[in-house]
Amino acid sequence: MALPLNSNLGALAPSGIRRFAAMAREVPGCVSLTLGEPGEDTPTGIREAAREDLAAGLTHYPPNAGTPELRRAVADFEGRWGLPLSPDEVVLTIGASEALASTFAAILDPGREVIVPTPAFSLYASQTMLMHGVPVSFDTTATGFQLREDALEKVVTPATRAMVLNSPNNPTGCVLDAASLDAVAAVAARHDLYVVCDDVYAELSFDPAFERFAVRHPELADRTVVVGSFSKPWAMTGWRMGWVAAHGEVAAAIAKAHQFLVSCSPAFVQRAGQVALATDVTPLRDAWHRRRDRVVAACGAMGLPLVPPQGAFYAFPRVGDLLGPDGRPMGSEAFCERAIREAGVALVPGTCFGSEGYVRISYACDDATLDEGLTRLAAFVEKVRG
Repeated sequence: MALPLNSNLGALAPSGIRRFAAMAREVPGCVSLTLGEPGEDTPTGIREAAREDLAAGLTHYPPNAGTPELRRAVADFEGRWGLPLSPDEVVLTIGASEALASTFAAILDPGREVIVPTPAFSLYASQTMLMHGVPVSFDTTATGFQLREDALEKVVTPATRAMVLNSPNNPTGCVLDAASLDAVAAVAARHDLYVVCDDVYAELSFDPAFERFAVRHPELADRTVVVGSFSKPWAMTGWRMGWVAAHGEVAAAIAKAHQFLVSCSPAFVQRAGQVALATDVTPLRDAWHRRRDRVVAACGAMGLPLVPPQGAFYAFPRVGDLLGPDGRPMGSEAFCERAIREAGVALVPGTCFGSEGYVRISYACDDATLDEGLTRLAAFVEKVRG
């Protein structure tokens, strides 16, 4: 007889993003615009720091929350954004994913709810469920992926414990405007809620007016958790390096959860993290900005409605009006499956982010790959329209 497993885990589906990336690999020559991974390699200076420290024998346990030097570097980095932190309010994590897991482990009790504005990265809901919490989706498609206080108020219940913000957003590339940030602040203050800010794309905003929630609303510092990552801005996805910052007993609770989950992040990568934080990301950001412009123009030429991305390296055009052979709306999963088989281009369906009728295009790849993928996508859309 099979022994029981965690029922919450059994309710979770494997990553849809990875599923469509795997489908693309099975088709020879398929152009994959699926994964949110920079096509560039980690800058040389960052790699050299890790190589030197590994050669020097930094292979033993560092402090659980990270070396004092890297915690200070993160605090200084956030300070330049206008977010005052002390090093003891920073925990170095195994990527932003572990930072989020440690946060949810620290703030959730069984049955407590986490509001997740959708479309959203599926990890928020999955990790909430693994921590025996309840994710509550909050659809933002009708408001151009922005948040409005009256609508947000309607999904708050006595069980609500937290809200998650991701700006710039995966999968839309949109940034939350001032009204959205203020709406969250008002609801969080009124109902004593945590605000978990997944700020992993903050360095990749193209909008000069971009604001981070924690900076705009310092009066809510006691309930704001900030998550950061080295993966996207410095092309370090394989390093699995991130951080989480909070104040007072919240930071201490997250550090405790982190200690029990992973103990610590590796010793020989931490000075490399300091080098990364001192490395200018402007060249990478500018390259993605240029690619964004090409994606926006291409979607316009295809007649696919799109809220122009203002950061990260994703676009989220609407395909819900395209019809299948039976004359009914095709659906984003069918669209993506056919695009792989018939056109040799792979995207991610909006269902993976809680929003049917859309697809995510990742333009984190190199220029040639992006241009070929967009050419194939245009031909496929024209074919579907007949």
